[in-house]
Amino acid sequence: MPEQNLTPGTNTGPDAAPGATPDTTRAYRDALGCFGTGVCVVTTLTDAGPLAITVNSFTSVSLDPALVLWCAAKASPRHDAFAAAGVYTIHIMARDQQPLATHFARSATDFTSVDWQKDTYGTLHLAGCLARLECRQTQHHDAGDHSIIIGQVTRAWFRSGSGLMFKRGQYGGFAGLD
Repeated sequence: MPEQNLTPGTNTGPDAAPGATPDTTRAYRDALGCFGTGVCVVTTLTDAGPLAITVNSFTSVSLDPALVLWCAAKASPRHDAFAAAGVYTIHIMARDQQPLATHFARSATDFTSVDWQKDTYGTLHLAGCLARLECRQTQHHDAGDHSIIIGQVTRAWFRSGSGLMFKRGQYGGFAGLD
């Protein structure tokens, strides 16, 4: 594929970056797809019940205090609930949890076939994840077509195992890592 520069042009739709053309928007998305990321499911409890969203835009921010961030698309019907959530849990998915990650990428509220529980602190836990970070939201920032949600980690848990990865539109993992 030939190299493509991201030069100013005409904004051509909801996926287009401001000033992008259809060719440069695709190039931008394809370039980002080369960066493999871990897969997380973020959960919170709302007045209507449990809510979840699958994300790969997650990273640590600070060790002291313990801060993490993740990003939510403003176009998502789940955005406002997560932007307003006082507490939430980030579940780092195990390699064998692709079906669960796919499920919550499509459905925000269907927990009927999901193994989960509410803990004594009022957070929601999904079974089988590699790690779990319980967070109290501390900041919320506007960032183009997404919001950056920063949380202070109040409790963390992890186990050994291989993590679920996402790269170029496909799920996978690293062989032999535990």
